[in-house]
Amino acid sequence: MQLIVNLLINGFAVFVVAYLLPGVHVDSFFTAVIVAIVLGVVNAFLKPLLLLLTLPINILTLGLFTLIINGLLILLTSAFVPGFTVRNIGWAIIFSIVLALVNSVLHALAK
Repeated sequence: MQLIVNLLINGFAVFVVAYLLPGVHVDSFFTAVIVAIVLGVVNAFLKPLLLLLTLPINILTLGLFTLIINGLLILLTSAFVPGFTVRNIGWAIIFSIVLALVNSVLHALAK
């Protein structure tokens, strides 16, 4: 049950952030839930591998390169999910930052 609640909260967060940012578009709430699922899978499997491969540049940039990786993973998600579009990597990075903030607020309210 908790998994479904977290999924709906994450989908709602994607939907709200897409509404707030003009460079990101989500067709419906169902699409936002699909984006949350795909983004969760991508973050679970690809992100650790990418962080390991880019560890030297991540150390040199004091971890700021992680924002670029997050943006690229969001662009990858937008390539796979129809109805979810991100204009460019700049909007993808902003989307990842705002999504993290909205997710933390919504999860704090849900507890």
